Amino acid sequence: MFYRDPRAALDWLETAFGFERSMVVSDADGKLVHSEMRFGDGYIVDSEWTGYVASPASISGKNTQSVYVRLKDGLDAHCEHARAKGAEIIQEPEDQFYGERQYRARDPEGHVWTFTQAIRAVSREEAERLGGVRIEGWHR
Repeated sequence: MFYRDPRAALDWLETAFGFERSMVVSDADGKLVHSEMRFGDGYIVDSEWTGYVASPASISGKNTQSVYVRLKDGLDAHCEHARAKGAEIIQEPEDQFYGERQYRARDPEGHVWTFTQAIRAVSREEAERLGGVRIEGWHR
């Protein structure tokens, strides 16, 4: 994840979404050059944008990637906590036909985050029927 102000992003991601800092690397001038934050079994890398990467805030708010964070439980409470800490909720928690409950939030620099939680087991055939889609492969 690339941010104009990566140190502010560390604070915000910690406060609003519950990420934990696992490594922060600064150069001799104190400029953050690399950081890692954990959430459950996964992690993200947060650093300053450069000439070849950018924050959505610097390109008219558009996103070019999708970030999914899988919660074990407590999705609705996570959403309310994120909202209370300033996250813009762009999709309220909603059950999906493929057996997950999800919400989407935008962070202060415009990154869209999808938080998801499994709520029931769904077969590929059931997901195809409920969603009106054809699915090749199935990993749920």
